[in-house]
Amino acid sequence: MNRYEKEFYDALKDLFIGEEIEGKSGYVNLMRIKSAYYTKTVQTELKELIEDELVNNNIEDFREELFEKLYTFFKRYFSDTGSIYYTYTPWSERIYERVYDPEKDVILFWKTHMLYYVKTEKNYKSVEIKIKGANGKEIKFYFDVSDLEHQKANEKKEIMFEFKEFDTNNRIVLRCIYSERGRKTKIDEIVKQAKELYKEITTEDVEKAIRIFNKQSEVDYFINKDAEGFLKEQLDMYVYQYMFDSENIWSVKRVKEIQVFKKIASKIIEFIAQFENELVKIWNKPKFVFNSNYVITIDRIVEKECGGKVLEKILNHENIDKQIEEWKGLGIVDDEFKIEEIYKQERNDLFSEKGKINEKYKYLPIDTKYFKDIEIDILELFDNLDETLDGWLIKSENYQALNTILPKFREKVQTIYIDPPFNKEQEADYLYKVGYKDATWITMLENRVKLGREILNEKGSIFVRCDYNGNMYVRMILNKIFGGDNFRNEINVSRISKQDRKVKKFNTATDSLYFYSSSDNFFFRLLFKKLFKTKGERWHAMDSQGNGNALYIFGVLLEPPKGRHWTYGQENIKKMEKEKRIRIKCKKCGYNHIEGVWKGCPQCGNKNDVKVEYLLPPTSEKQIDSNWTDISGYTSNWNFSTENSEILLKRVIESTSNEGDLILDFFLGSGTTTAVAHKLKRKWIGVEMGEHFWTVVLPRMKKVLFYDKSGISKEKDVKEKYNEKSAGGFFKYYELEQYENVLKNAKYEHGDLTLQPSSNKDVFNEYIFMRSPKFVETVLRREGNDYKVDLSKLYPEKEIDIVETLSNVLGKKIKKIRKESFELEDIGEIRYDNIPVEYIKPLIWW
Repeated sequence: MNRYEKEFYDALKDLFIGEEIEGKSGYVNLMRIKSAYYTKTVQTELKELIEDELVNNNIEDFREELFEKLYTFFKRYFSDTGSIYYTYTPWSERIYERVYDPEKDVILFWKTHMLYYVKTEKNYKSVEIKIKGANGKEIKFYFDVSDLEHQKANEKKEIMFEFKEFDTNNRIVLRCIYSERGRKTKIDEIVKQAKELYKEITTEDVEKAIRIFNKQSEVDYFINKDAEGFLKEQLDMYVYQYMFDSENIWSVKRVKEIQVFKKIASKIIEFIAQFENELVKIWNKPKFVFNSNYVITIDRIVEKECGGKVLEKILNHENIDKQIEEWKGLGIVDDEFKIEEIYKQERNDLFSEKGKINEKYKYLPIDTKYFKDIEIDILELFDNLDETLDGWLIKSENYQALNTILPKFREKVQTIYIDPPFNKEQEADYLYKVGYKDATWITMLENRVKLGREILNEKGSIFVRCDYNGNMYVRMILNKIFGGDNFRNEINVSRISKQDRKVKKFNTATDSLYFYSSSDNFFFRLLFKKLFKTKGERWHAMDSQGNGNALYIFGVLLEPPKGRHWTYGQENIKKMEKEKRIRIKCKKCGYNHIEGVWKGCPQCGNKNDVKVEYLLPPTSEKQIDSNWTDISGYTSNWNFSTENSEILLKRVIESTSNEGDLILDFFLGSGTTTAVAHKLKRKWIGVEMGEHFWTVVLPRMKKVLFYDKSGISKEKDVKEKYNEKSAGGFFKYYELEQYENVLKNAKYEHGDLTLQPSSNKDVFNEYIFMRSPKFVETVLRREGNDYKVDLSKLYPEKEIDIVETLSNVLGKKIKKIRKESFELEDIGEIRYDNIPVEYIKPLIWW
């Protein structure tokens, strides 16, 4: 084997598999299968193919150059994680044909536009780190990442360290894991245990070693939407450029050599694409719903027939004390609260007639996580369950959530508001990742907004908030997805302005809020705000921007000023003349003509140099325009660093929706969008992946159900519809299966390339993924000639909500949930013990 041949096979393995990753994750599992399949099977087939082509075409002397060209081509398109896109290639600068669009003179192009963005994560490796301690002596650490559970999505997680052991090399072994629910590294505890071997070790020594370890590189994970198409297009360009740039004399033999190179490269591309296509299928697979619960206020229970009996079961339940502790933690009952206070009179009288609940406590939120054994009793009270719900909170990476709920909510949403993580260079104190590069950030946003577009209805609108780091990209992304004709406004909103006298620029005071509609037929409502001081009657010029025709005013045909048009039409002008609310003003002497035919100014004789004005009535309010700096853009009621203000969301929601409409936010953050939507009597969906889903969002929405006095609750018009006597609600919250969960749990088997491929296929482009069981063996069991669905073994540590799962997959609302069965819109009753296999197929076989 010559040097180039060895380099090619080594490089192909490294580049194809990606940089070796340690730890525990689904991604690692698939890469191991991928690596083994390449090493044990495909490499052999590839070598045989190359030998056959060289011998059959009598070009054995082309061997060394062939491997050099293969290596040169493939190394250009693989990142450290095995992602396929423009990485090191010079041809990424020669792509005019792909960028040029004869219909558009400007188009947004970015390096990763053909990819799905998965996540950004540090590629941690187990490593030995030696430092000089405070006493000058060497201390050896070994950071062990073998137990590191990788991030399931682009959540922000801090890595933490625990003392594990001393190994045989006298190294302090630190176990590396991701922090959950705010846990921190206990440096003092590590120092205490390390002193058994290194008696003079200090806190500073341990912190220094950790700082060095944390400098490992951060990588972006992508999936190419069409790896085969992309690489074959690049291969065509490579061959084209080579042939036309070369000064070689093109003999028949030389043409054969290039044809063999292209044939072999194409086969390798087909093999590579099989794996990438599998990742695409997993990424876009609808996901299972996990660990769902409902939150419902007491009034919604007791208003239903038999609801009083269900409430009695809840209040007598063994977990009622846990529910009360939660209420106390939320601050909606005091420490002296007793269950008996919920009733107006003796509990024995509860069922004699309706309305026996104490008004003060009728909006207490019941979380069914405390009452799982009687949850079905609550749900059976409702005949059209999804119609009864006010909203859904979904803990998930947002692409997975949008893609999963799309069949159920396609074209159902009226207004979308998102405040995505800004395109920053550092994460600071944010509760989510923001350290994106431009192309990565654009891809992340474009993937998700594109799905949001499909969920929005024809009359709907979207608002996207961003700052100066990304506004130039957001506008072009939204133009690309919604069309430039559907751009409505760039709204200025206030941000927290940090007064820093050291910076050599003006302090940033505003963010941009881009407003786009689905179509010309979108719903919009003008908004008005109260003025501090009422304006009296006043005259105003009766012309507006835009060319227009001459109209008769006081009997004379008058042209509007150049580039303007008359604000009102002919009929309105006649009406205003009768009411003396229009006048002609002489520009020379100031004479005002208010009735009769205009024959010129009686004071100075001027006839044409005039101004037409109309009388504005007294007003105590002003129409809201695109300058929203009169209200706060951020607030800090919920201890969240980028908490959008409720008054901002009030304007967004009221201007583009009506009561009962559905509002969506898939970068939910602190939950402002869902809170405001509920207060304004809209329905809502909120998607958030961060751990603050549990600590900020969910508690906030429970308080909103009981009655939250903060934010827009103080506004006069909101008090009329949302107050202590008209709160309450009913919503569902759940987690979704994630991309990493699927990778980790799916079963794959190595393919046997000796099996006969399909017609017109060969072993390179028919990978054995089609014969791998994935989830099928785990979920389906055979009973006679039939297959039964059994989900108990798939995710034994989680509770799968098959009703919501199938509701999402089939795109049908949940009508009724019973103990033995459930009912979906247009489908009818489905028994839990007899779920049709075709319904479950998209979830277990892709």
